[in-house]
Formats: sequence, structure tokens, C-alpha cells
Amino acid sequence: MILTRTAADLAALPRGERRVVVMTMGALHEGHLSLIRRAKDLGDQVIVTVFVNPLQFDELTDYERYPRTLEADLALLEPLGVDAVFAPSEAEMYPAGVPAVSVSAGVIGRVLEGAARPGHFDGVVTVVAKLLHLTAPHVAVFGAKDAQQVIAVRALVRDLNIPVEIATVATQRDDDGLARSSRNVFLSAAERASALALSGAVFAAAAAAESGASLTDVLATGRAVLAAEPGVNLDYFVAMNPADASELAGDYRGDVVIAVAARVGDTRLIDNITTRVGR
Repeated sequence: MILTRTAADLAALPRGERRVVVMTMGALHEGHLSLIRRAKDLGDQVIVTVFVNPLQFDELTDYERYPRTLEADLALLEPLGVDAVFAPSEAEMYPAGVPAVSVSAGVIGRVLEGAARPGHFDGVVTVVAKLLHLTAPHVAVFGAKDAQQVIAVRALVRDLNIPVEIATVATQRDDDGLARSSRNVFLSAAERASALALSGAVFAAAAAAESGASLTDVLATGRAVLAAEPGVNLDYFVAMNPADASELAGDYRGDVVIAVAARVGDTRLIDNITTRVGR
């Protein structure tokens, strides 16, 4: 496994017949590793990027406290047969500081997660665009847990004609159902117990959808689970259109992403599940 720190060293790597990239901000966990295993199935050369992107943080303290564990990350990646890791510095990625030219996520970046974190998705699609150009993959693999991010990235490659296939891997969960996230390390034992309401809510909503409930009742079912947990400060619990991240009305029938975001203590968590309403 080759560790590269600069764009020049990355460009000098021999190119496989089918290159696959997995973009991360480090602090790797089993969710990330599942993306890499999928990447190994999709191509003959896997590159993992590790970069904590300042453009997608709306709070400086959140950026500063984001875990940076490169040595531990490399130890996890080596046994998986990753061909190269690109771990650039902030100066390497943004040599002039905040870039004069960036990418906008448009309306996708202004709703739900975008409304709660202004500018977040603009930062995401800007760094994804840069990393796609730098790594030049045939396929890029993303986790379905970040559902709105996947929608934004698919729009990016479609609307800017970037020649790459976007693949996704289902949300990875711990045995108790909590969606795996690098932010989970910030939860105390009591907060983690409260956080289980997020997965409980999306599972309950999906079960209601499976039983034939209307979208209005599906959402009410999930919200009841969240309301019963005082440790959860709810941001939103909505039905998201999987095509454009817009919020769906109660009479909608079809595929839907049930998405939740909430703060548990000082930690903001998200979760989602894809289901179908009106079977």
C-alpha cells in the first residue's frame, strides 16, 4: 500500500484497468471498511482518500475536534489490500486558502441537512469534484447513511458530466442498531442509549410502510419513538425524495428515504432508511 501526500505523487501512480476510489475523512470504522470491501469487488485498483475537509464544516469547533487518526487508519487499510492512500494536507488541497472558485450543490444544498448546516453540501461537492479529478476513478463508492450527500454527488457527476460511476453501500450498524459514525466516539454511555431512538424511529417507520400505512402515518410512527426519548433534541424527521432530497407530502406513494437528524448531548447524528409507501 502506497501512501501519497501530494497531487503530483498521486498522479505518478500506475493506473489500473478499473480504478475505484473511496473518499473518507479518516477516523475509520467498520462502515468505511465495508465501502472498501465493495470497492475491491468493483475494480482492480482501490484508492482511499483521507482528508478532513474544512469547507464542509459550519462550526470551527466541530472541525477542530473531528478525530484525526491517520496511523490507525493506515493499519486498518493495509490488510484490506488497498493499493494507495491519498492523505493530503489542507495546504495541498487548498493552496490559496478558501478557493476562489467552488461548486454549488444548488437547491439540494439548502434543504434538510443543508438548511441545518449552511454551506455544508457546497463544501462536500467542491471537495468531491477535486478528488474525482485528482484520482480519476472509474467508480466512486459512498455510504448510503449519508443519503443527501449521495443525492448531491449523483447530481454533481450528472450535471457536470464527470465520467464516473457512483456506487453505494447500505448503512452499517452496530449490534444495537446504531448507525456507525465517526462521531459516535463523542457519545457517553447514557447518550448512546438515547441515540438508539434514531435507528428505532426509522425502523418503526419502515415497518409501518411495510404494513401499508400512509406516509402521514409512517412519519407519525417514527416521531412517536423520538418523542419518547428526552435525550434526543430532534432537528428533523422527514420523508425525503430519493431523486432530489425534497421533502415529500403525506399523500405520496412510491420510494422514499425516511431521514432523521438530531443532537444527542453535543453530538449531531443522522440516520435513514429507504422504503416504499403505498405498496
